[in-house]
Amino acid sequence: MAAGRWVTGVAATGVLVATGAWVRWPAGVDGPLWEEVRPVIEARLAAQSQGTGYGATRPELGARWFCRARALDLDERDGLVRAGVATLCVEYGARDGALVECGADAVPQEVRLRRGPDGGYRVVSREEAPDGAGSAAWRRDHFGLLTDPDRPDPAAQVALERAARSHFGLPADAHVAQC
Repeated sequence: MAAGRWVTGVAATGVLVATGAWVRWPAGVDGPLWEEVRPVIEARLAAQSQGTGYGATRPELGARWFCRARALDLDERDGLVRAGVATLCVEYGARDGALVECGADAVPQEVRLRRGPDGGYRVVSREEAPDGAGSAAWRRDHFGLLTDPDRPDPAAQVALERAARSHFGLPADAHVAQC
């Protein structure tokens, strides 16, 4: 769980006004730990997405999913890592020298990982906000009041396009088209 604080007064800046509310603040992210678990999280997201997008119906595109995770909070206790992440997954293919975007999904998630006997991590559970009415409450309960898991991350989009162009052997400036 992320570190929490009990707020009993009124914030002087007026940004947060709460009395007796439990607030979960984003915890500091341990950089070396994040570097270990991030590739595992991103690989799991991409693997679970394969075959689910429009690109799967267009075999000539050779479409596949590319995923990027941004840490919102990270905590390790007793060998179990809880990672609150904002994710962006985009399905890309290639056609006529262009990168083709076929679908995308951006979802905040809570991922739990455990270190295996080989020293690497493996995902043991993954949870995301439900669709509809419960979504806002889930996001608040998992990430707190001050963390915006839906904040766009332009760097993630750029990184995914770069990885997809490389995967498909396209030049760095290849045009991005829609399916």
